[in-house]
Amino acid sequence: MSRTTSSDPSFLFLAGSAQHKDLTSIAMSVEGYDATQVKLLEEECILLDEQDNIIGHDSKKTCHLITEIEKGLLHRAFSVFLFNSENKLLLQQRADEKITFPEVWTNTCCSHPLYRDDETNGVEGAKNAAVRKLDHELGITDVKTEDLQFLTRMHYKALQGDGVWGEHEIDYIFFAKKDVKHEINPNEIKAVRYVSKDELEAMLNDKALKFSPWFNLIKHEFLYKWWDSLIAGDLEKHVDTETVHKL
Repeated sequence: MSRTTSSDPSFLFLAGSAQHKDLTSIAMSVEGYDATQVKLLEEECILLDEQDNIIGHDSKKTCHLITEIEKGLLHRAFSVFLFNSENKLLLQQRADEKITFPEVWTNTCCSHPLYRDDETNGVEGAKNAAVRKLDHELGITDVKTEDLQFLTRMHYKALQGDGVWGEHEIDYIFFAKKDVKHEINPNEIKAVRYVSKDELEAMLNDKALKFSPWFNLIKHEFLYKWWDSLIAGDLEKHVDTETVHKL
């Protein structure tokens, strides 16, 4: 049984979320978007209630439309934070081609378990999805499910600001520490960078750089204390399999 906590019941909304126009007619057309990314919108995400119970499935496109988010549609996601042996975090900058939150900096890999047999089973399913997407986005094949340390789940909402797209997710958060080889998929990722905590703070203070809303939430609530524990070797003390943090 899951329990929920909330530090901000109103959730997080980005600029532009108050627009009230005919969003359906805008969103139903994906003309002008990258063809590969449009095809990925056909993937079936896992629909949830607020306790993270599976209640169905729907396309990635439907799950990310503001019109559906405002009706309460909620889906499952994951976020991977991968560190090297120097305890530096691998960040990615999302590609220009991405339909949701293009060009923003974020954690190593963030995507969705799909509605299929090997990805619907809670933490283990999310791990399988993470391994799949680490390969797809970054060409990383060295990270296996056993390398991923589950920490907790986060329920959040964020609108992109264009009046069309957004996120409403329960996000499974994983840490991993491993030296890996990577070869980025340019349709998914524009750039990558390993950073120390000080280097990350410098990036966050650079007004020219934008970070994803889910990264900002995780950074504010959890990241640095978990990072310290990763270095100290006691990360497991933060594992929380019960709580869904509503942020």
